[in-house]
Amino acid sequence: MPQSRKLPPVGLAHLTALDIPPRAFVELAARTGFQSVGLRLFAAYPGAPVYSLPAGSPALRELRETMAATGVSVFDIETITIDPTFTLEGVAEVFESGREMGARRVTVSGDDPDYVRLVSNFAALCELAHQFDLSIDFENLGWRSVATFGQALELVRTAQQPNAGVLVDALHFFRNGGRLDVLADAPASVIRSVQLCDAPARTPANKEEMVAEARGGRLPPGEGTLDLLGLLATVPPDSALSVEVPMESALPVEARVRHVFDATQALLLKACGG
Repeated sequence: MPQSRKLPPVGLAHLTALDIPPRAFVELAARTGFQSVGLRLFAAYPGAPVYSLPAGSPALRELRETMAATGVSVFDIETITIDPTFTLEGVAEVFESGREMGARRVTVSGDDPDYVRLVSNFAALCELAHQFDLSIDFENLGWRSVATFGQALELVRTAQQPNAGVLVDALHFFRNGGRLDVLADAPASVIRSVQLCDAPARTPANKEEMVAEARGGRLPPGEGTLDLLGLLATVPPDSALSVEVPMESALPVEARVRHVFDATQALLLKACGG
């Protein structure tokens, strides 16, 4: 991070308030101080919340009008799981929507024990994304076959796709043995996106607890025990930053999201020497 009081822009990941539909989510991000959003246009798992915004549809046109009016952009769309049943069917249509709204990146995770097939499918997905001016960020998740940052980095290296990178999600990075020295050695061109959150000192005891924490038990940046200052000092300084903080809270959604923004600004001020 640059040693300056000018703080970098921050985006808001959809999982932070996934029950808010895209247009209202953009408006929420604008009111609470965020400059960009990520939108959930693919189902992360069967039955997961997901939103449809077909290219050329009135809904997408209205979203773009809201983006223009608020100044909030769409940075990424998420999230694709490459499992043994994965196909490219229907993906191009969503990528076209992403291009129309100006998205730049797509988040992907891997849950296929057949590594050769996983790499092949990932490479094919990257090639398709390139046709829509999109890049792919691979995210490690501790309960899936690509569980660690190191495994995600190796998969991206193996696939050899110029638009492929690794998403550094603070929770998944640290909870799954991520090391800052390994992150520091990763090519800067591969680390383009960083998601911030915090977590309690107690680590999940099993897969079920890990999933529950990731989907609803995170803390605002700076309010837990993760080494976020070390992380910010290690990632490339031009990495895009966003926050992903699904959490239990008695606060109304807007107050909760505003609190997440204020906590993030306080952390970034420390990281920038303030």
